[in-house]
Amino acid sequence: MKILVTGGAGFIGANFVLYWLKQHPEDFIINVDKLTYAGNLENLKEVQQNPNYSFLKADICNREQMEKAMQGVDTVVHFAAESHVDRSIMNPEEFVVTNVVGTQVLLDAALKANVKRFHHVSTDEVFGALPLNSSEKFSENTPYNPHSPYSASKAGSDHLVRAYADTYGLPITITNCSNNFGPYQFPEKIIPLAITNVIEGKKIPIYGDGLYVRDWLYVEDHCRAIDLVLQKGKIGETYCVGGLTEDINNLEVAKKILKILGKDESSIEFVKDRPGHDRRYAINWTKIKTELGWQPQYDFDTWLEKTVAWYKENQWWWKDIKSGTYKEYYEKQYGQK
Repeated sequence: MKILVTGGAGFIGANFVLYWLKQHPEDFIINVDKLTYAGNLENLKEVQQNPNYSFLKADICNREQMEKAMQGVDTVVHFAAESHVDRSIMNPEEFVVTNVVGTQVLLDAALKANVKRFHHVSTDEVFGALPLNSSEKFSENTPYNPHSPYSASKAGSDHLVRAYADTYGLPITITNCSNNFGPYQFPEKIIPLAITNVIEGKKIPIYGDGLYVRDWLYVEDHCRAIDLVLQKGKIGETYCVGGLTEDINNLEVAKKILKILGKDESSIEFVKDRPGHDRRYAINWTKIKTELGWQPQYDFDTWLEKTVAWYKENQWWWKDIKSGTYKEYYEKQYGQK
């Protein structure tokens, strides 16, 4: 099988490429990535010489490039997206162009190439937010109610994918996942930011009161879920993918990281909250468990320990990233260096 992966140099995309070539060594992967700030070919060092892997630096908004890349492709797995809420607040236009227009260009190219499956990777943030201390969870039937430019742009891309299925008969599947964490995650997201800051002797910045709740999904579990959807998922269906059964707030996550690293809570620093901050996310992943047999391989604490260990052992990877332009963004976002 020939698979085109968009955004394969980013965090989740790179982990998917590495996972897929291990699990399905007979398949061929074309990795299309624009190499923005979050795209890093260092993530893929172990497969760069693999004869079943090729890389194409290209923009998913470029119709000519996408039509050429799509030739002979059986399956598209579409990760490429601007994905950081804070950055979407600073520059919403970039998110609309990449996430909406880019997806539309890919859908056209996939139709023209007559691909057998177009799998779209989306987010639980399209559903909006849930109240704290409630038992409500997002499911495949939850109405869309995005609150940030990022989530609104992803909601738009989801609707386009379904529209192409209904209008043109494109064979699609969609996964709406919760917050991923694990190796190779750009250190602007809370878990790698907290881990790397503590290792560097810096504070962990926590927005507001720190009681914001996220459903945490280890990136390898996410890759396994997509694998099952591609193999067994029903065409036209959406599957919610989450990693938790009980709520964990951001402050608790920070405390867990400090405990693993042997530090006390004086390393936590509360900072000004961001605009439109969603209070709680939680996912009901019963459908993918019941229909496809998927569930997380380990619990959150086990995966968190493995993640901390990875960042401790691979400081060469993130120290370069945290120098240069990232410092400018960090200072602007959190008001400190």
